[in-house]
Amino acid sequence: MRRKRFWNHDQVGQVQIATHVDRHGRTAHTATCTAPGCNWSGEYLNRSAAELAAQNHRCSPR
Repeated sequence: MRRKRFWNHDQVGQVQIATHVDRHGRTAHTATCTAPGCNWSGEYLNRSAAELAAQNHRCSPR
């Protein structure tokens, strides 16, 4: 049975936040902008940092 790759999804504006296990086996949190042409993302070790980055992200798609 295949494990879920991402869980605990949330969205702040156009930024999606999800939890996953990184390649070192640690729980990590990813924030990714879904706006066309933005291509911004970040990986954080705690959920509050990912949420703060999502709230403060300003899109400048090209």
